[in-house]
Amino acid sequence: MTQNTDPTVITMWMPHYPVIPWFMGWVTEVAKTFNHTHPDYRVDIEGYDWYHLPNAIHQAAMQGNPPTIAQYFYTSTQEAYDTRRADGSPLFTSVERALDGRTEILGQPVVLDDLLPAAREYYVYDGAVAAMAPLTSTTLLYANMTQLAAAGIADVPRTWHELDVACRAVVAQRDGPPHAITWPNHGWLFQQSVAQQGGLLADHDNGRSGRAETVNLASSEMMAYVRWWQRLHRDGHYLYLGDGSEVDWERNFQAFAEQRVAFVLTTSVESTRMADAGRRGGFDVRACRMPHNGEVPYAGNVIGGDALWLASGIDQATRDGALAFIQFLSSPANAAARHRETNFMPVTRGAIDLLDDQGWFLENPHHWTAVAQLEANDGTAAGRGALLGDFAAIQNVMTRAMHDVLTGGVNADERFQRATAEAQRLLDNYNEYCAGQRPRGHILIH
Repeated sequence: MTQNTDPTVITMWMPHYPVIPWFMGWVTEVAKTFNHTHPDYRVDIEGYDWYHLPNAIHQAAMQGNPPTIAQYFYTSTQEAYDTRRADGSPLFTSVERALDGRTEILGQPVVLDDLLPAAREYYVYDGAVAAMAPLTSTTLLYANMTQLAAAGIADVPRTWHELDVACRAVVAQRDGPPHAITWPNHGWLFQQSVAQQGGLLADHDNGRSGRAETVNLASSEMMAYVRWWQRLHRDGHYLYLGDGSEVDWERNFQAFAEQRVAFVLTTSVESTRMADAGRRGGFDVRACRMPHNGEVPYAGNVIGGDALWLASGIDQATRDGALAFIQFLSSPANAAARHRETNFMPVTRGAIDLLDDQGWFLENPHHWTAVAQLEANDGTAAGRGALLGDFAAIQNVMTRAMHDVLTGGVNADERFQRATAEAQRLLDNYNEYCAGQRPRGHILIH
């Protein structure tokens, strides 16, 4: 009798991102290395549009053929928890519980506990790490130190008040830029600023101690941020480049690269690009921690990025191979290489140590700033970030409200009260769907 030697197939579905179109190719090459090292396995990578991936996984789960590993954007975390098979059982199982305390699997060292705490804790659910983050980012302030020096500012601002002072000095110069700062009107920055102040977006400890049932987009922390932003805009210091529709990160980058502003708030993934823009433009760029409200204690900045989810109900050989591949993707060498390739954070302490030993952070200090910022997270429900159903749509509610505040002359408190009501309807619809009280087609889940 001929023995079947076909490898065990592990399918991984991952998103295509317009900003990193080459990333899927990089993961595919890593999978080939894993396959070579583990000839009993074959990891097949499939890519999907990032926006539609959760729905594609939902359909596959209903049909009984979901992927072994799925990579979700962080705003889809609650949906990943809630995704079910046709029999109603959860599609995913906890990565930590599946590892079951092992320190290696198929000879691959387990690095789950080596993750940066902020990246690990975001995905803790029901007392265990549900998914493992390979891509992590945060929001940073990038400063044109040449313009700041000309304005008599010796150091970078760390608080909103210090940023106010710096902005006034920059625009007061005779040959200074017409505006001092810009950033995109994006929901992620609202999350960051509320979290920094220890504020929550939802009840049940931001959805951490139970399903979020009530959302609040008009909290004191949210409104402190909104009013500060509104004042910067009213005083002519903040340059608004949005049109109330799709967020355009590129226009904010160009304003900074062309020295039309001295500061820009954006993702840590842009660190290398910002430094390169300074070199091309003949000005010195420094990556700085995101300024916070200095009137209240700092709680931390929340993460962005993705996580890898493991399918439940699969045989042991497939599960062990998938777990080994998830750990392999974030081995020190691979996590360091991914950071160099994509500018997402190195994510594990082992990768950080490896890069440090190679002199990477000494040569590229702008990359260290993101690590230091996430290390300052206090681990509270605010610092860990919110878990919300239909989170991406709720983010859009925030940005539409802010657009109206900046451009329409509306009352900020009233507008964000209306935004809260709109977000609550979205959350209610999502929770009713999960409870079986509403067909999926009645809501848009991201």
